[in-house]
Amino acid sequence: MTYKILFLCTGNSARSIFSEYLSRRKSADRFQAFSAGSHPTGRVNPLAIRVLNENYGIDASDARSKPWTEFENVEFDFVITVCDNARESCPVWPGQPIIAHWGVADPALAEGTDEERIRQFRCAAQVLDYRIGLFSALPLEKLDRLRLTKATEDIGKMTTPAPVKTTE
Repeated sequence: MTYKILFLCTGNSARSIFSEYLSRRKSADRFQAFSAGSHPTGRVNPLAIRVLNENYGIDASDARSKPWTEFENVEFDFVITVCDNARESCPVWPGQPIIAHWGVADPALAEGTDEERIRQFRCAAQVLDYRIGLFSALPLEKLDRLRLTKATEDIGKMTTPAPVKTTE
């Protein structure tokens, strides 16, 4: 079975784009992934496209920032918000999808040098990639709705594991 999943944020320019494209790469056989924004910027942040390409080998040149109204009649199995603003203003979706919040700091708000800014984009992508990996590993068919909702929500509380320190 293929599940439909929608990732929402405010601008649909970085975090939800990361989620859509990383989900497509990790689990295209299980999920049809989409993204949208409550107030889309109208353009995908070029640093998001760069991180997807350089760090994950994903060509996201066709990505576009779009409003969630584009999907208002689509029945999703999962709707995941990746920013607090989208969480607060999330509409009611047809079909009663499982809704969870996986908040991540907005890398588009990062300040500093180009290297400092790109580091924030990489960090956001890494957290979302980790969460999508956990989500993709869930035995969806074996979990009842209550357990699946809890598991999906709990993933939003996870951060990437700290690197293992080695002694030399």
